[in-house]
Amino acid sequence: MHLLFVADPLESFKIYKDTTFSMMREAQRRGASLSVCTPRDIRWVSGEPVVAYVRDIRLTGDPVHWFHAEQSAPHERPQPLRDFTAVLMRKDPPFDSEYFYATHLLGHAEREGARVFNSPRALRDHPEKLAILEFPQFLSPTLVTRDAEDVKRFHAEHRDIILKPLDGMGGMGIFRVREDGLNLGSITETLNREGEQTLMVQKFVPAIAQGDKRVLVIGGQAVPYCLARIPQGSEVRGNLAAGGKGVAQALSQRDREIAAAIGPVMAARGLLLVGLDIIGDCLTEINVTSPTCFQEISDQTGCDVPALFMDALQQALAAPVRSA
Repeated sequence: MHLLFVADPLESFKIYKDTTFSMMREAQRRGASLSVCTPRDIRWVSGEPVVAYVRDIRLTGDPVHWFHAEQSAPHERPQPLRDFTAVLMRKDPPFDSEYFYATHLLGHAEREGARVFNSPRALRDHPEKLAILEFPQFLSPTLVTRDAEDVKRFHAEHRDIILKPLDGMGGMGIFRVREDGLNLGSITETLNREGEQTLMVQKFVPAIAQGDKRVLVIGGQAVPYCLARIPQGSEVRGNLAAGGKGVAQALSQRDREIAAAIGPVMAARGLLLVGLDIIGDCLTEINVTSPTCFQEISDQTGCDVPALFMDALQQALAAPVRSA
């Protein structure tokens, strides 16, 4: 088995918590060969297959010099994507124009025979903030709009709200506005750029104090433990990138209900790995680009999440190829 990981530069990895690293480690343990590239290393020339300039790597087990690369730079070795056993798209957000273009190149590689996970088409079809619109039965009151007057009316009705951009990650750009409405106008102007950009507004869910839960769904099935990312101090955001504390815990009955409803739907669309964000009983996001928290859950519970993922990947590779 030869896997290509399309990801951020290896030098940026924090391997003590990086989910892509944990995937690589489990794949190598099973005897797989590993190659890596970034989206900028993928190219297509008319009359040729989609190619990536790759580095072939081996994990060393050293926490500092944690990988050895056969090539000093990726431009030394081009390889058609269809020649890999699987291509794993693990580039972190934001889902900007360049990410969008990369999914089209990966989609063309699929048509040439590459096996890409998560599906490039499904990545485009499920923007992480807006994918929840398909499942309104699990949401707290939610508004998607460009209009500042819509936001004012929503605040007047619900009194305590969260505003966030549609393209943020790691808690970036999230604001809470309480009943006094302090700074609602300026926050809205900042996020919607005076009506030029769409934002999301949700009723504040007090259960955030117990954590923003990341529920992992692999091959349509929920991992039995989630990571509750608990805000610290006066912070309203539980994201680990915003200083939240990650506490692994067993799924609640409501967590399992949400995962059971959404997981098979996402899997059928080519999303092998999905991260559901749940606060209290409410679904807040569906993460599909590069869901994380493998290592935190594994370390705290003993549940081998990377092994569950590799099992699902091998099962998916053994299944008939979906039409691209």
